[in-house]
Amino acid sequence: MSNKPSLSTVSRLTSLNRFILSNPLTNALLVNRPTNQQTTPTSKATMSSARKLTFIPGPIEFSDAVLQAMSTPSQAHTSPEFVATFQEALQNTRKLFKSTDVNAQGFVLNGSGTLGWDIVGANFLNANEKALVLSTGFFSDSLADALRVYTDKVDIIDAPGFGQTVEFHKIAAQLSEAKSAGAPYQLITITQTDTSSGVLSDVKGIAEIVKKTSPETLIVVDAVCATACEPLEFDAWGIDYVLTASQKAVGVPSGLSISFASGRAIAKALAKEKPVAFYASLKRWLPIMKAYESGAGAYFATPAVQLVTAYNVSLKQELLASGSIDERIQAHKAASDAFKDKIEGLGLKLVPVSRDVAAHGLSVIYYPEGINAGDLLSKIREKGFTMATARVGLGFQCHQGIIG
Repeated sequence: MSNKPSLSTVSRLTSLNRFILSNPLTNALLVNRPTNQQTTPTSKATMSSARKLTFIPGPIEFSDAVLQAMSTPSQAHTSPEFVATFQEALQNTRKLFKSTDVNAQGFVLNGSGTLGWDIVGANFLNANEKALVLSTGFFSDSLADALRVYTDKVDIIDAPGFGQTVEFHKIAAQLSEAKSAGAPYQLITITQTDTSSGVLSDVKGIAEIVKKTSPETLIVVDAVCATACEPLEFDAWGIDYVLTASQKAVGVPSGLSISFASGRAIAKALAKEKPVAFYASLKRWLPIMKAYESGAGAYFATPAVQLVTAYNVSLKQELLASGSIDERIQAHKAASDAFKDKIEGLGLKLVPVSRDVAAHGLSVIYYPEGINAGDLLSKIREKGFTMATARVGLGFQCHQGIIG
């Protein structure tokens, strides 16, 4: 690829920079940007020397209320104050995933979203059991690699091309064939949004296929890049386990592995005869989470007090401020649609093959023809914004949803 941009490409890049700087969201962030410089926010000195605004898929920019909660003074993890905070956070986690099932349980643990992958393998799979992974990008494939630690029987159905979703008829055929052979899949994994491609999978539609074709198969959703910005109805759609993390649309600094398990998923974990994990064992964590949610302290490993406090603030003051997650999700969609309209209006191309399969928590954009990847991201950084490189250098990623 030539490093010398064409005039048309330079024009488009200039327009992109202007859009980023004129976007109401980024303007609001620039006004509140922490800086020790006395220069104006739009000066080159300020843009290059002040803190860069983080517009990667995650960690995202955090609200003042969340950052304030992160400075909560030290508390004992069994103190009445923290027990009340954790109780409220776990209760609101049910609202986040839209579950009222008393047999289901939320888990908020110290760790990244990747811990959720290990929880799936360690609790829901035995060495002789099969898993089916639907792949729409790098993170789907990495989930398959994680599950292979626990079983050799991991099958993958790939999307027909990068930027596309897995075809429904292939899912139904694979599940049906396994069931007819007397060896149904123990679980199927759906990456709701694969960050590498920006592709959004139809979790509801896939869950309906699983329920119809192989109802005994547990439905596992990796929603790290989708929670709080894409619809997910745990009870209504019949999900068995959803895993996410704190640093993306949940709006909290990285360090929390957040998940929710159905009654039958928990039963599977409790029935496991030989543990294959210690920290990732739901059998160990279940009584701890139940205790905290009921208002009693308990101990297996020390929770991240400040992160849980910040998570509770984000849930109450931002994600569920209207009483439901729906309003927040709609706001993400509106911001995303407006951003993508602008991007396509500049002549730039999104990686998802259509807007119907494009996620709303981030945009993944092909590099403009004739533009060197490093040069583009460097110029955007000079304007005060950090963006991320997408899969194998094909394009760049930008979080464009609601912040704070």
